[in-house]
Amino acid sequence: MKITGCKCMFEKLENAESRYEEINQKLTDPSVINNNSEYRKLMKEHAELEPIVIKYREYKKINKDVDEARELLEQPLDKDFREMVQDEYNEGKKKLEKVKEELRILLLPKDPNDDRSVIMEIRAGAGGEEAALFAGDLFRMYSRYAERNQWKCEILSLNETELGGIKEVVFSIEAKGAYSRLKYESGVHRVQRVPTTESGGRIHTSTATVAVLPEVDEVDVDINPADLEIDTFRASGAGGQHVNKTSSAIRITHIPTGIVVTCQDERSQHRNKDKAMKILRSKLYEMAQQKQESEIAQNRKSQVGTGDRSERIRTYNFPQGRVTDHRIGLTLYKIDEILDGDIDEIIDALITTDQANKLASGEFVDDNF
Repeated sequence: MKITGCKCMFEKLENAESRYEEINQKLTDPSVINNNSEYRKLMKEHAELEPIVIKYREYKKINKDVDEARELLEQPLDKDFREMVQDEYNEGKKKLEKVKEELRILLLPKDPNDDRSVIMEIRAGAGGEEAALFAGDLFRMYSRYAERNQWKCEILSLNETELGGIKEVVFSIEAKGAYSRLKYESGVHRVQRVPTTESGGRIHTSTATVAVLPEVDEVDVDINPADLEIDTFRASGAGGQHVNKTSSAIRITHIPTGIVVTCQDERSQHRNKDKAMKILRSKLYEMAQQKQESEIAQNRKSQVGTGDRSERIRTYNFPQGRVTDHRIGLTLYKIDEILDGDIDEIIDALITTDQANKLASGEFVDDNF
């Protein structure tokens, strides 16, 4: 969707509506219908413009009703009728402000990755075995969140401890729009609780790191096979116990960047290689994106943000039963529900704050209605 060259919000909306109608006409053209590439491109742009146009038309209708009510109020009316018109006018003004705010949000620049699926990495941080157990809790939380939304969750790589914790897990969540919801989860998550191994009842603090990458297709990232060093080895589980007796595990090293990806969860070497390449593509895509959008990356530091893995973003305090997101100062006293995947309230608050920050910056939209 391209709405450019406009100095005010009204012009942007007029251009969007004109373009929307133009696309509607093109989509009935047999030459376009028979051109799969062009047809898909136009359908995508149509889908992006539609919510903006629908909301703009709603705005115009309400605005027309408000103008008509204002004109009536300027005329001599009997008391009861004037009160009724005044109520309609007041209600219309409230609706108008609400729709204007919704339009401002719809016109905010969209993250091009928002519609993508995600690849997530969770690594145990400080805290030894307790950190690994916490990493396992986080993995279950995101797995349950995916299940609640009927999204497909698949483990790509898993390294467990003997006590059932997770040193590292890489998994995909496949669903349109998953990235738009989960991108705010990147960062350091902290837990405060009494470990099962603690006989004195002391509260320990441990951490785990979460990274959220947009899942990309082969066409999005060009990987030269000559830049890859691929090794095979025998897969092993916690404590060194062999999962199978063949060299089905895959280690791929991307020589130019030094990125190393390992996958050993499938018995098929081919399947492990496919999964490893999926992870590698997302890592390379993220690296390239950060390089190309360094200015945007700097701006994120002053917003809710999505990328700083060293930032402590959230604390899960078991003794008090609370979860606190430090970026927005939100505290919820329902730790069990959150760790069971009920995280929409946190995500919605993060999205709302991010939108508010962008609107407050004044660089995306204006008030020239």
